[in-house]
Amino acid sequence: MSEKVKLEDELSKLEEIIKELEDGDLDLDSAIDKYTEAMKLAKSCQKKLDEAEEKVTKIVKENNELEDFNVE
Repeated sequence: MSEKVKLEDELSKLEEIIKELEDGDLDLDSAIDKYTEAMKLAKSCQKKLDEAEEKVTKIVKENNELEDFNVE
């Protein structure tokens, strides 16, 4: 059973990679690998944020049915 990676951990790793890329000390192959990893992390983070948004925009009615939560 694999453990889910926390959003915060992925964001930290993404920030680390961005810093490495901005420093410019990587050879081209390493930079491409880091960029590819960063794009995967960004996609994963976006998916987690979308899922979280979906969860918090729903409320439970008294009969335990989900209902969209709209702020007016």
